[in-house]
Amino acid sequence: MEGTIALVTGAAGGIGQAVVRLLAERGATVAAVDLDAERIAATAAALRTEGLMVTGFAADVTSSSAVDELVEEVETRLGPVSHLVNAAGVLHLGQARALSDQDWNATFAVNATGVFHVSRAVVNRMVHRGTGAIVTVASNAAGTARAEMAAYAASKAAATAFTKCLGLEVAHRGIRCNVVAPGSTDTMMLRGMHTADTAAKASIAGNPEQYRVGIPLGKVASPEDIARTVAFLLSDEAGHITMHELTVDGGATLGV
Repeated sequence: MEGTIALVTGAAGGIGQAVVRLLAERGATVAAVDLDAERIAATAAALRTEGLMVTGFAADVTSSSAVDELVEEVETRLGPVSHLVNAAGVLHLGQARALSDQDWNATFAVNATGVFHVSRAVVNRMVHRGTGAIVTVASNAAGTARAEMAAYAASKAAATAFTKCLGLEVAHRGIRCNVVAPGSTDTMMLRGMHTADTAAKASIAGNPEQYRVGIPLGKVASPEDIARTVAFLLSDEAGHITMHELTVDGGATLGV
């Protein structure tokens, strides 16, 4: 990662923040992007005190114009983006037939349209340079039905399909596009699905009534587990991997 520029969305969240830290520790200059201006400024400032090259940017990935302005600013201030990580995401729980239009649209606006906006803006610059790597953080729910997660699962499936199609179209330009599909991960999103002290236990045990088998490895992922997977797919060690979906869920979807 030495001498590269990475752009990470959702950078104030659990997985996004772990990705920012790891890429910076490996020598990248990181543009850390999040909707929450205060949190991303504090996150970037804290990492800079450790000697890491991280700059915070506040932007709304649901806005095409805001994203175009963001990428222009990042490349003007930091340099050409060679690595992109789409980690911004939201979760609205509810049975499929009871979801409101607002919950559905808000979920897709970030989880799918946001990936489209940022990927398009970055790739349209990468193609002229003939190099680049993109990782979209999706979910194992994109391929395995989960009760009360229809909007989330559908949006992540859309993001997964988009990333793979993009990868096919730009492979001849030397750009790789891959997907990481986490399962239950120790983040605020997971804790929001359960009480704070039961989130991990509930995920590990599963829920037979919802046909959820639990986690065979007996633990939830840490954000760092996901970050290391993202970093691998961005790295030259994965130089012949593209359009791939790598599931990181401790066996929760039984290897499917």
